[in-house]
Amino acid sequence: MGANRLFAAALAVTLGSATAMAQAPKPGALETYKDWTIGCDNRNRCEAVALLPEGGDLPDIPLMIGIARAAGPDAQAEVWISREGKGQADVTLSVDGRKIASAIARDGEATIRGPQASALAIAMARGSTMEVRAGAKLYGRPSLAGAGAALRYMDARQGRAGTTTALIATGALGPTAVKPAPAAPAIRRALIPAGPAPAALWREELTALGKYTGCTDDMRSDQTPDLHRLSKTETLILVPCGSGAYNFSSVPVIATGVPGRRAFRFAAFDFKPGWSEEAGHPMLVNVGWTPEKSRLDSFAKGRGLGDCGGSEAYVWDGQRFRLIEAAAMGECRGAWHWITTWTARVVE
Repeated sequence: MGANRLFAAALAVTLGSATAMAQAPKPGALETYKDWTIGCDNRNRCEAVALLPEGGDLPDIPLMIGIARAAGPDAQAEVWISREGKGQADVTLSVDGRKIASAIARDGEATIRGPQASALAIAMARGSTMEVRAGAKLYGRPSLAGAGAALRYMDARQGRAGTTTALIATGALGPTAVKPAPAAPAIRRALIPAGPAPAALWREELTALGKYTGCTDDMRSDQTPDLHRLSKTETLILVPCGSGAYNFSSVPVIATGVPGRRAFRFAAFDFKPGWSEEAGHPMLVNVGWTPEKSRLDSFAKGRGLGDCGGSEAYVWDGQRFRLIEAAAMGECRGAWHWITTWTARVVE
């Protein structure tokens, strides 16, 4: 009987580990086709974003444009534009000299939906040149090179190729041939209890924490660790561990025990954040903590302009930080809109 119990316990651990690995988040990858980048999240929502042509100069007021579509037979394409601006403007979008769509832009932002958006996306995929204007004022001329390939990728990823719902790879099959969008994972967050702020670290604890994280040289008087309550017995410590012109690194550590004799361990994540691979332990960049949401945010810029990089958002579930959002832009070519590559639903 004892051997059977040991076997059952070992089997449960093995199955539990396999389940945890199977459920580990896998944010979508990005693909670039000439002047367009596209990515999809775990729900097969895809978004294609125009880039500046290779070697092109950044305009004084750049215009971004993208095409987004959720998965599922009934989901329709959307085309959005974004440009610095104030007030309201009537915007027209033309391809190869022919007006295809119009919209009202508010503070430089506009989204086109419905049949007009589908017609515009198809025209962009097939066209050579595009202009976006507000009356006589030119908003921008987005490159269309690669737009067709990006939308063909979108059709294939969402299982639309060969159906009447596809934008590019159309066929005779009806909408029922398109699979519904996968369900978003549900992440149950742990509530952060109210209470006094954690006690400050003692000098001996600061020394031990610096050695444990390898961040002693970065823990200066103007860059001290931030302490945040996680539970009645646990404290989240964000340890400063390097800074540059626009990226500031922190190591997330969880402390337990009484002040002066606290024990430290690296915070656990279901998906490694930011620069963890290089560091060998969790490493957050430009971190932010929102206790009322049990939420930890991290984002790293690829360059100071912020037109490339990656971001992750997590919630604390009582044992580890669980990924709820991820976004990325791999090309540093004038696209400040990072593409969503992972989405989860937070429940309480």
